[in-house]
Amino acid sequence: MTDSGPGNTMRERVGESRLWLWLLLRMNRWLLTALVLSAVFVTLVALSQIGLTPLREIVESQDGLDFLFSAFIGAIITGTSIVVTINQLVLSQELGAIGDQRERMQESIGFREDVERELVEGASPPEPAAFLYELLGGIQDRATELEATMEDERDEKLQEEITEYVDDLTSNVASVQAELEEAQFGTFDVIWNALNFNYSWKIYRARQIRAQHSDSLSEEANDAIDGMIEVLTLFGPAREHFKTLYFQWELIDLSRALLYISVPALVAVAAMIMYVDDAVLPGRTLGVDNLVWLTSAGLVVGIAPFVVFIAFVLRIATVAKRTLAMGPFILRKTEREDDMG
Repeated sequence: MTDSGPGNTMRERVGESRLWLWLLLRMNRWLLTALVLSAVFVTLVALSQIGLTPLREIVESQDGLDFLFSAFIGAIITGTSIVVTINQLVLSQELGAIGDQRERMQESIGFREDVERELVEGASPPEPAAFLYELLGGIQDRATELEATMEDERDEKLQEEITEYVDDLTSNVASVQAELEEAQFGTFDVIWNALNFNYSWKIYRARQIRAQHSDSLSEEANDAIDGMIEVLTLFGPAREHFKTLYFQWELIDLSRALLYISVPALVAVAAMIMYVDDAVLPGRTLGVDNLVWLTSAGLVVGIAPFVVFIAFVLRIATVAKRTLAMGPFILRKTEREDDMG
């Protein structure tokens, strides 16, 4: 692995196109749902124009649309049951005896005190974006102290590496802090910006620099690097904690959305089964059989709960995959000639 390291932002690290990453993570989930459903609707209508057996003939031979829509009833009801299960799993983490709740509170306060001790401030902000902002500010302060300490070192290569390290860290901190100023928890913005601070690589580089120059480092410089590593290690648990809270928030929103949309979907599917046959809406609109328009719309409404589920889970799964390892571990393809051989 080269010392230059991976990029700081999520897009630079994963090596995927900006558009694809935007679709996976940044795009509004309802907009993504509408886009997928629109694509399905257009595809179904377009298929009726390529010379396949006319839908009206199929419906007539099957004596209605039961063959097409009956399966949706069971699928939607089953999906709703799964939603209830998801809610139970999410909420179960919030339930517990008073001793468990007290332990959670003590651990939370203890972590805050550790951060405040490192940042040398009275009370850290309670809001996630502001908390991360202040923590990044503390990391920046430690980097400045580290660079100042290195001015007295005689090892010019060490000074050069520290300057490069601090410049990269400073640039990363400034860009993330700028975005965090407007971020609100409950949206994906807080987690997205937290992902754009590549703390794990910065921990690795600090440890690597210390190991490579252990013979020439003064005690003061060694303490400064230790302090740099210490404050960086606080960012990982903070990011993971807020990520967990966001996942719970998002799963609850998903559960509510599916419960809201399941009833209209059931009504639409039941109406297609009960009232639509080959005699409904004779004629054509824009060159397309009216039965095709109606059936395509019914199918889109029927699969809407499933598409909503996909849209929400896709982002959760993508973030989870990109943050499996906490600390200086990199779970992706890298250049590693310098580390193996």
